[in-house]
Amino acid sequence: MARYSAGMDTDTLRRALQARRDELQALSSDSAQSREAVALDQQSVGRLSRMDAMQQQAMAQATENRRREELRRVLLALRRMDAGDYGICDACGDDIAPGRLALDPASTLCVGCAEKQETR
Repeated sequence: MARYSAGMDTDTLRRALQARRDELQALSSDSAQSREAVALDQQSVGRLSRMDAMQQQAMAQATENRRREELRRVLLALRRMDAGDYGICDACGDDIAPGRLALDPASTLCVGCAEKQETR
């Protein structure tokens, strides 16, 4: 039996989560080359150019880490929808406000619990 927060348009939220999932997966695939190891070939890449390439690689890897974390949150939200637990705060069990879910469909905490977590 599905338990969803009152007043929630789960179909719209599901489509938003699925679209974000697809976008994140495409971005990850498109940026794979920029995360590859930088060649040590001093002939084709000068020392400063190699340092710049390594910095760009590190930034691409950090971006990918953030992207993976967001994708994880999106996939978990879709699983919660399938299980009927979507829109329920993980910390207190109360409903997550529909407005909060509209802003971030992958939210797992109500506003009160999120604020408590930020002050820790």
